[in-house]
Amino acid sequence: MKLLVVGGGGREHAIIKKLKENKEVTEIFACPGNGGIAADATCVPIGAKDIDGIVTFAKEHAIDFCVVAPDDPLVLGCVDALEAEGIPCFGPDKAAARIEGSKVFSKNLMQKYGIPTADYAVFDDPKAALAYITEQNTFPTVIKADGLALGKGVVLAQDLAEAKDAIHSIMEDKKFGDSGNQIVIEEFLEGPEVSVLSFTDGKTLVPMISSMDHKRALDGDKGLNTGGMGTVAPNPYYTKAIADECMEKIFLPTLDAMQKEGCPFKGCLYFGLMLTKNGPKVIEYNCRFGDPETQVVLPLLKTDLLTVMRAVHDETLDQLEVEWKDGAAACVIVASGGYPASYKKGIPMDLGKAESLQDTIVYHAGTALEYGKLVTAGGRVLGVTATGDDLQDALNKAYEAVQEIHFDDMFYRKDIGQRALKALN
Repeated sequence: MKLLVVGGGGREHAIIKKLKENKEVTEIFACPGNGGIAADATCVPIGAKDIDGIVTFAKEHAIDFCVVAPDDPLVLGCVDALEAEGIPCFGPDKAAARIEGSKVFSKNLMQKYGIPTADYAVFDDPKAALAYITEQNTFPTVIKADGLALGKGVVLAQDLAEAKDAIHSIMEDKKFGDSGNQIVIEEFLEGPEVSVLSFTDGKTLVPMISSMDHKRALDGDKGLNTGGMGTVAPNPYYTKAIADECMEKIFLPTLDAMQKEGCPFKGCLYFGLMLTKNGPKVIEYNCRFGDPETQVVLPLLKTDLLTVMRAVHDETLDQLEVEWKDGAAACVIVASGGYPASYKKGIPMDLGKAESLQDTIVYHAGTALEYGKLVTAGGRVLGVTATGDDLQDALNKAYEAVQEIHFDDMFYRKDIGQRALKALN
């Protein structure tokens, strides 16, 4: 089989490495891929949002199966365009991808179908939004741009001044373009956060192993919000009892709601959950694999990934037993100095023995090849993942590999997994 994976980050590298395990796979292409992905797939210089270019390439190269991984092409209808040409895909169509593409759509869906989430209000007028926040006068409060914003369209305002600033920058300065035409203002929820990715064919839902992300740039959960500085799996806060409650009150009702709205969801549905004192609630949905959650979840998958993805496409997921390995996984993100603000690119890298250490995989997120040598090409550069008998074992191996890696101005959090270890003890 010839496969095409759309995207070019750490998540896509994790998907490609897992797909390579299938003996039927003869060739994998990545659009656009990156410097590290080039070792595992043929990288094609077509951007993930170039839908026409992707479709043309897939037809010309007789692609047998395509995985559309990032949010942008899914929301733009990449799956619809490929399927229209007879190319089977893993990923939701444009209508179903609205569950991430529009916060307003997802919040209204949850309200309509009684799926537990934070109380909220929707605004398309900045003056009305400001009047509402002033009248409510409860802080912290959460302000979200309606559309996609590279994972940065959420502001946790600590006081009225911060709320005013957020409304102004999102709605009037158009910091995130048209994504900020509408905003959602919602109550601040407290409790441990859990990420649960799931395979679903629109009728059957199979949750993957839970994970814990670390969003802040610096140790101790300080600094700016990022796309994720590291992950661990499983998440110790996500007990069997909570998993059962989520299946009954959140996961299956969401699947049912999408069916009833005429946009059944097929692909990877991501549930961002907050375990509040009043039970689990949905913070957000994603219409695809999370990044860097994928980097700790897929190494623990025992069942062949391509087989699962084809079952999702064919709507035969109920006939497949999806199995997971015992133990734990940990991922430490190695980033460029200055991330998530401004940072340099094109810095030469030395990975030492990191890629040859036992139970360790180095996923490339922001790397490029210049004259055959690896250089940095993004803020999050590498995802160093290790599996182990338990979380401490996995963390020890991941940090051992990180010590092997060197490039100017690199940084990483040194406390990934510490909160999870405390919960376990």
